Amino acid sequence: MERARQANSAGRKAAPVSDHHTLPVHEVVLLLETDITKGLGPGQVSRRRSQFGANMLPRSKRGGMWRKLLRQFNNPLVYVLLAAAAVTGVLGEYLDSGVILAVVLVNTLIGFVQETRAEAALDALHSLVRTAAVVLRDGQRQEIPSEDLVPGDLVLLEAGDKVPADLRLVRLSGLRVDESALTGESEAVSKDEVVLPVGTPVADRRNMVYSGTLVTAGTGEGIVVAIGGETELGEIHRLMGAVQTVATPLTRKLARFSSTLTVAILALAALAFAAGVVRGQQPAETFTAAVALAVGAIPEGLPAAVTVTLAIGVRRMARRRAVVRRLPVVETLGSTTVICSDKTGTFTENQMTVRALWTPSASYDVSGSGYGPAGRISAAGKGAPEGAAVEPESTQDAALYWSLLAGGACNDAKIVLDGQLWQAQGDPTEAAMLVVAGKGGIDVAEFLAANPRRGTLPFTSERQYMATLHSPALPGQGGTVLVKGAVERVLELCGTQLDPSGRPAPIRRQEVLEAVHGLTRTGLRVLATAMMHLPKDAGPLAEEVLEGRLTLTGLQAMLDPPRNAAAASVRACHDAGVGVKMITGDHVGTALSIADAVGLRTSGEGSRALTGSLLDAIPEHQLPDAVEQTNVFARVSPEQKLRLIGALQSRGHVVAMTGDGVNDAPALRQADVGVSMGRSGTEAAKEAADIVLTDDDFATIEAAVEEGRNVFDNLTKFIVWTLPTNMGEGLVILVAILIGGTLPILPTQILWINMTTAVALGLMLAFEPKEPGIMSRPPRKPDRPLLTWVLTVRIILVSVLLVAGTWWIFELELAGGASLAEARTAAVNLFVAVELFYLFSCRSLTRPAWRVGVFANPWIVLGVVLQMAGQLAITYSPLMNGLFHTAPINPETWLRILGIALLASLVVAVDKRFRRTGF
Repeated sequence: MERARQANSAGRKAAPVSDHHTLPVHEVVLLLETDITKGLGPGQVSRRRSQFGANMLPRSKRGGMWRKLLRQFNNPLVYVLLAAAAVTGVLGEYLDSGVILAVVLVNTLIGFVQETRAEAALDALHSLVRTAAVVLRDGQRQEIPSEDLVPGDLVLLEAGDKVPADLRLVRLSGLRVDESALTGESEAVSKDEVVLPVGTPVADRRNMVYSGTLVTAGTGEGIVVAIGGETELGEIHRLMGAVQTVATPLTRKLARFSSTLTVAILALAALAFAAGVVRGQQPAETFTAAVALAVGAIPEGLPAAVTVTLAIGVRRMARRRAVVRRLPVVETLGSTTVICSDKTGTFTENQMTVRALWTPSASYDVSGSGYGPAGRISAAGKGAPEGAAVEPESTQDAALYWSLLAGGACNDAKIVLDGQLWQAQGDPTEAAMLVVAGKGGIDVAEFLAANPRRGTLPFTSERQYMATLHSPALPGQGGTVLVKGAVERVLELCGTQLDPSGRPAPIRRQEVLEAVHGLTRTGLRVLATAMMHLPKDAGPLAEEVLEGRLTLTGLQAMLDPPRNAAAASVRACHDAGVGVKMITGDHVGTALSIADAVGLRTSGEGSRALTGSLLDAIPEHQLPDAVEQTNVFARVSPEQKLRLIGALQSRGHVVAMTGDGVNDAPALRQADVGVSMGRSGTEAAKEAADIVLTDDDFATIEAAVEEGRNVFDNLTKFIVWTLPTNMGEGLVILVAILIGGTLPILPTQILWINMTTAVALGLMLAFEPKEPGIMSRPPRKPDRPLLTWVLTVRIILVSVLLVAGTWWIFELELAGGASLAEARTAAVNLFVAVELFYLFSCRSLTRPAWRVGVFANPWIVLGVVLQMAGQLAITYSPLMNGLFHTAPINPETWLRILGIALLASLVVAVDKRFRRTGF
């Protein structure tokens, strides 16, 4: 309250929204200098608009387009490529220099587009607060654009309205608001005007409504206490703007790898130049040789391979209903160690569904989920037989008919078919009761046509029930009252219960309460239904008419059901060594119920749940331990979600976060991989996410993790395949400088080898299918280097074989009378032949090449054919001979080349046989 008074004295600025729920209505009126009967006057509105500005979220300050474009060059790998382009340009190979620069440009443009799309996350939030608002100004009802609202405005709300600003409620009737997008609460929240204590979480502030939420039932009036950036939605906007997008494991590892490679190449070139000068060689020739060494050692094809491999992963994931918005996150999913998932709409359908019915004489199960009509009602414990349905009063249990009718007709919701998706208009709880009435064969529309509604007692937090009076269309007949509401309150109004034949009988309250306990114990939300007949001379519907005169018809138990594949997907993630945690704004009981259903809770520490208030009480240094040991977090705010993800990342975890609400957007950006729901997700969540699931199914995340692991495998295979060539080329040049000999291969020939083999052979590894058991192994440790020691040794082994084989065949050809051009041509073809044979070995880093299957990846066969055609052209085409200083070679030389390539392949196979671990 003190903060509010200080704000009032300091220029009458609107009090922080965190204070207004603690103030009585009359203090809010005084603080904001408004009138709850007339609203603001024109002069007040004009002054406040000048003072506070428009009711819009602030635009973030961003760098210009050119600054954003230049940022894409700030990468060690780009430095290596630019150096390669400069070197090839110095050597006069302008075509090759242009190719390398084109690779840099493509990768730069991709990064530019990615960053531009990420910034759209903030813009998406602006659309959530652009709506029309009905206000009372100077005693006149007006409809204005929501951006024209000012603090102190009196806003009128009714069902279907989107709340245009943060409001302190002053009057209401049966007001219920869907706040799931903001808080994660799966059920619409009943509102009242009661003053609340300091520290009440946003999700529990019943006397407030917030910008961007949706009114599902009732009416209300509220004073605008916060607009634009001062709203709860504005706080989320601020959090999103403050969150820095986390670099993916792949980009981090490639950055380290590129930096190390850059230093190694420059050091090796400098060493070669120094050694040549010391040996008395000409500095100009030595420098040219050192430049050739650098050109050979630079893996020009690596950026293209990374982009193509990621793009193929994107295409495969799209076929599995996951749309990728940032290329590197494809691989990041394969590195994921923890998935933090929202509950509502991710683990669950985000569609309330009646799952069980109880009447005084029987219990029933309900099949089907969501708002679609598919489903049956059957006796509890029995499957629904084909054709089973509840008939009107001819059924053996009349109470069931009247319970379904009360739930369906005493109801303001609607179910509509939007494309192929059934959606609710109105309160989700009422929608669920409307759907189950249809499953029971009740034609609500037909009943209402014959028995129009003549009176209504709307649901309020004080009344705790809703009642409607229906009388036949023909005058002179009595009416029927239908009631649904909280069990305790409806029981107070009931004096009898309906027996199977449809006659009232004495109510057995204890039996009803035991049934309620049995249903709620499984996490179901239970409502009671009742009815009564009124004589034709009865007066209007009033509360006192119902006291003690209602007849209980039954109970309806519902929940937001877990998705069908959620439990199996959680098990698959656990089998793959990936932890799964639920982070939701919903109640603890609801969260634990869903956690049990999908297999998140264990018998150890993970069986407990932590609430947002408990998280705030945990010291920062103890938070990582607490988060590591807990699988369920409930009543969590957007700020707390960021703390949870940060705590996991501080432990070295690679975190994927799933969500669909506005409240999830900051966490989606903070996580290593943000995953949004495509159908039910808000635009803000989709724009903040790296991946959007088109089917809203948690199971799709498991499929995406599988594809991500395959992407990393294929990238590793390419790197293990390409580096021996680059290292071998560099070492061949180094040896030539150290011994003062002639270069076995020229810089232009090195570029031919690197560029053609990278495209025709190496890129084909991007199409490799998933290896068996890819989801049965644990995730890679985040701090694990791109290349393990075992793979590094294999790269060195193949490099040494290349250097030895190249010098042997080069000297052998010269000794046999071949020209220098012929000897160099033999050396070039030896490099390519060893690469070709080695390619088949790299298709699996652990299994022997013959077990992989030649035609499992037909692209490999195509690449081999293209490369062979290229080698024949550079060897025997006069044009190519002139461009690359090559010459035709005889068949005996080809046999020697193939023999060395086969020997190198056998050595690698032996190494693979005895070194199968450590990958």
